[in-house]
Amino acid sequence: MDRHGLSERRACELADLHRSVFQYQKQDRGNEVLRKRLHEMANERRRFGYRRLGILLAREGFEVNHKKLFRLYREEGLAVRRRRSRKRALGTRRPILVPDRANQRWSLDFVSDAFEDGQRFRVLCIVDDCTREALATVVDRSLSGARMTRELDDLIRRRGKPDMIVRTMERK
Repeated sequence: MDRHGLSERRACELADLHRSVFQYQKQDRGNEVLRKRLHEMANERRRFGYRRLGILLAREGFEVNHKKLFRLYREEGLAVRRRRSRKRALGTRRPILVPDRANQRWSLDFVSDAFEDGQRFRVLCIVDDCTREALATVVDRSLSGARMTRELDDLIRRRGKPDMIVRTMERK
């Protein structure tokens, strides 16, 4: 404008710039009090994110846009503290003993499949772990707990009670 002797209106028109953009003056609203309070609250309530802290700030009288609050939250390096994952047991607690006689341990396993028309069916397999003999194979469209206990009671009447019954894990 000074070099070419143009008015502000004409210079903005040539630069294809709106005059309000040219005249804009950034206002520093003194975010230091807000930043300090945000830091204090984040340290007091470590599990609160910026949204919940924003609600608490609004209750204290700070009127702040959620976008500005998020920007300040990030600039201050604040983040919700991650929880440590719980420690899991390493290895097995007690080694599983290999059965050395029949009727010592039975394994139960559920298998499911579907017919070609989409109807599903389940199979309950009961196996003696020592002899690897299939003691019972129960096939039905649904196997309830009552049906399972009825089949086990019948098998115990015929073969005798085992020392232990285990459920084999499903393989994926």
